[in-house]
Amino acid sequence: MSLHETAAGVRTREDLARFLQEALSDLQNRPEEWENDTLDRFLEAWAAWVEDLPGWYANRGEGMPDQPDWNLLASMVMAARVYE
Repeated sequence: MSLHETAAGVRTREDLARFLQEALSDLQNRPEEWENDTLDRFLEAWAAWVEDLPGWYANRGEGMPDQPDWNLLASMVMAARVYE
């Protein structure tokens, strides 16, 4: 299963923990796939993506939820690895 597929399947806290372990393994084994491969770059990208979150929902034709869920957290990690 790809990292994207694992992220898409996150529904629970346990799923998220498993996904984060897989994301770490992906970073260690395929750093070329990560635009933001240092903690400072990753966190900067994550913050920028969260600021743009209303646009992400608008592009999907969805309303922004009041509270994030486990799957949204996984989506944030996936976005932060490549967001510029």
